[in-house]
Amino acid sequence: MSDGADARTEGEVLELLQTLIRNRCVNDGSEASGHEARSTAALEGYFGEPGETVEPAPGRRSVVYRVPGRDPTAPRLMLMGHLDVVPVTEEGWSVDPFGAEVIDGVVWGRGAVDMLNITAAMAAAFKPYLTGKLPPPAGDLVYLAAADEESGGGLGAGWIMENRPDLIECDYVLTEVAFPHLHSPGRPPVYPVKVAEKGPAWRFIRGAGVPSHGSQPYGTDNAVVKVAEAVAAIARSGGPVEITPEWRNFVEGAGWDPARTAALLDPDLVDAEIEDMAVDDPLLARWVHACTHTTFSPNLVRGGTKVNIVADRAIVEVDVRLLPGQTEQVIEDHLRKVLGPLYEELEIWGEPARASSSPAGGPMWDAIGDAFESLTGSRRIVPALTPVGTDGRFFRAKGIEAYGVGLYDDRVAFSEFLGLFHGNDERVGVASLGLTARLLSRIIERLSDLTSRM
Repeated sequence: MSDGADARTEGEVLELLQTLIRNRCVNDGSEASGHEARSTAALEGYFGEPGETVEPAPGRRSVVYRVPGRDPTAPRLMLMGHLDVVPVTEEGWSVDPFGAEVIDGVVWGRGAVDMLNITAAMAAAFKPYLTGKLPPPAGDLVYLAAADEESGGGLGAGWIMENRPDLIECDYVLTEVAFPHLHSPGRPPVYPVKVAEKGPAWRFIRGAGVPSHGSQPYGTDNAVVKVAEAVAAIARSGGPVEITPEWRNFVEGAGWDPARTAALLDPDLVDAEIEDMAVDDPLLARWVHACTHTTFSPNLVRGGTKVNIVADRAIVEVDVRLLPGQTEQVIEDHLRKVLGPLYEELEIWGEPARASSSPAGGPMWDAIGDAFESLTGSRRIVPALTPVGTDGRFFRAKGIEAYGVGLYDDRVAFSEFLGLFHGNDERVGVASLGLTARLLSRIIERLSDLTSRM
């Protein structure tokens, strides 16, 4: 079996990743931010030819390439990365967050793991097919570098799905999150494969009051106070527990000791186990909590008009995440319970949302397992759930299977990796770039081989 991206590809991926980081495609949620056109231009230079671009707003550009397969009936695979990154607080970084410095075999910068590393590795795996260095696979091979993922995809993958679905027709998608391996004492490492993600179901909670002079607060109806009480109650609640099939499959394959495994699968014991875990590994405990609870995080509060006027309006925005299989009734039931009588005094609304998942089986799953085994000697892959939302949800909503895969060196441990997303000092081992490109190349080959024989 030949590698579409051999060990020498590491330097090529690193150079592209550094360019993407330095392009500073920072998405602050406004239409005027992002500037992803900088990085689509870089990709067109890397590939040596233009792709099909879409630009719903100035500078908010995505680019798509397609290599036709040998067999029009064979499954089509898309490699999908995003180009935008979240803002940074530079004071919290020990290096320039957009310098893309390489220090002791690690590249530092915003987007190094979310997800410019994978976007670059995907480009390296795709390029030999685009240039003809490798013959076409059985089914079409598509590469999408999307804008606006960090603000919900409305100017990126979501927009393309609604307005130009012809550009991204496929049967399988590889995207984020690409987890590093889990160490399993006395056994080969475990390689998590993202098959499911929680659904963002943000809620807006508004309180109303009666304005009066702030110098005389006794007995007043203050909207800020109502909202503050709601925030405190929601933050203390922790969210309801649910052990989903996706979580069960992950824990049973993760290689933890039997006592921890049993506790993490028991709704009555999981919270205590999370507290014990947090003593030594708070980042892992935070992730486990998110994977076993419907989470409510009140993150933005606005209220009042002037310091000497009792507030007649206030609002809090709550980041709510649903687990696979849950409906929005879970949200209403929980808020009624934790807010008590206050629930009836507040106006609560939000956008409908569902979590999404793909099966841990079938040709794509087999191709992923074959690829890991060929590169690592281990086929210990486990389906994993992520609490964050990705562009993969747009495709699962259309019945298209979407997975997240990557192959990392030992520079960053699993729990440390989890804390790098949207955090300070984001970084990835340089060796991981070539490893991931090789893994993706093997997956493309194996899927082509498997489906050619179907």
